[in-house]
Amino acid sequence: MGWLLDGGDSHAAPEGFGPFARGCYTPRFPDTGVHSINAPAQTDGYTLSARKSPDTDCHAPLRIALLGYRSAPFSGGQGVYLKYLSRALRRQGHTVTVVSGPPYPDLDDGVVLQKLPSLDLYAHGLKSARPGQLLRDPLARREWLSKLTGGFVEPWTFGERARDWLLSRAGDFDVVHDNQTLSDGILDIQRAGMPLVTTIHHPITRDRRLALAGERGFFRRLLIRRWHDFLTMQTRVARQLDRVVTVSGASRTDIIADFGVDPGSIAVMYNGVDAELFRPLPEVQRQPMQIMATASADTPQKGLQVLLKAAAKLHAQGRPVELVLIGKPRPGGMTEQLVGRLELAGCIRWVSGVEHQTMVELYAESTVAVVPSLYEGFGLPAVEAMACGVPLVVSDGGALPEVAGDAARVVPAGNADALAAAIADLLDDPEARQALGQRARQRCLAEFSWDVCAARLVDHYRDAIAASRGRATSAAPPAGPHRGQGLAC
Repeated sequence: MGWLLDGGDSHAAPEGFGPFARGCYTPRFPDTGVHSINAPAQTDGYTLSARKSPDTDCHAPLRIALLGYRSAPFSGGQGVYLKYLSRALRRQGHTVTVVSGPPYPDLDDGVVLQKLPSLDLYAHGLKSARPGQLLRDPLARREWLSKLTGGFVEPWTFGERARDWLLSRAGDFDVVHDNQTLSDGILDIQRAGMPLVTTIHHPITRDRRLALAGERGFFRRLLIRRWHDFLTMQTRVARQLDRVVTVSGASRTDIIADFGVDPGSIAVMYNGVDAELFRPLPEVQRQPMQIMATASADTPQKGLQVLLKAAAKLHAQGRPVELVLIGKPRPGGMTEQLVGRLELAGCIRWVSGVEHQTMVELYAESTVAVVPSLYEGFGLPAVEAMACGVPLVVSDGGALPEVAGDAARVVPAGNADALAAAIADLLDDPEARQALGQRARQRCLAEFSWDVCAARLVDHYRDAIAASRGRATSAAPPAGPHRGQGLAC
């Protein structure tokens, strides 16, 4: 290994190396008693020591940058994905830095969080932006104008910030894993030669289609189309990505159909579930008529209106079901209006902003769990309910039948009569509920492991690193001996 590079620019590759020979270096911070994974993102005075390249040593730990433009841990599957994937990768010995825009994820100790602030106007509103900030920062100005006109530009602005941050620190990472940003800035990272893997949970074109189908008003349909303008960029970027990972066979099919991605570039890797957290609680007494669902209250795709109609039918049959709904309806919105028309307000408990342990306890109290979505690219709520051993009814929307297998009752998406009948059958049959709950738990333990997901992704990362180094080598001009020659990577 010959020599050591001391001090200097902590973000630059050594002179004379190809664009990804810098992948052969591991940062070593001064001996301060802090492991490098806990060190600040920008630290002066550390040294870079040559080590064997990860693509030639299948056991070498990797330095991984995980990207998420919005990563709230309790309000969306993308934040959950980053939290548990980073935990599993860290547990397998890799160094993980999560690069995120707000809202920020809740991460384990030992996983570095690099915050890339934005205006976060969906949390703070248009009036929160300072005039001086809008004048000085073109990205902030773009976010403000987009929100003002009903758009959603956060994937693009995050991609711009992430590109600038990562390319100035390219030598600090072996691979970049983007969590569905699908922006021009992320594509620039791939073009610059950094190994890139991208997760697409499902194409948001499906969300747009369902939102338009559920809205009749011209102005509201116009707003839906305006908000989804970012899909033009995502479709264009997705087609140019070298390596795409998705979370189900159903999503793979939809990505090919809607985004036009080359089928050969897409790998399917199921999400996992924290089966130690999401678990049965036999000491908790089930409430005989309690039904639980996790759904965004006013998002048509989640099918909550179908469940509400099914609950009304069950009440009409003399079954006084009580709904525990993880979510919060918009005041005066379509869900609140439907609850009023169906006279269900007295039998619904809305729960929002709760931690996972509370959700586990609510599952333990419930006799049946329901995922009524019209479409899911994977369906984390279904897997979490299954891990808790709760008898489950799901729709056949998207990947839900694939994920549930024989461990749930499956009904046609959007069919309130079929949903009411499936719930009634389980309420009336305790033996069927017990058998279904046991199969659900066993299926989760066998099929949905974050450790397995992380190990498969690491193999994918190493392939991406090898391919990037191969391109860099083939693109390099012929030359005689130079400073980097002889370094055994």
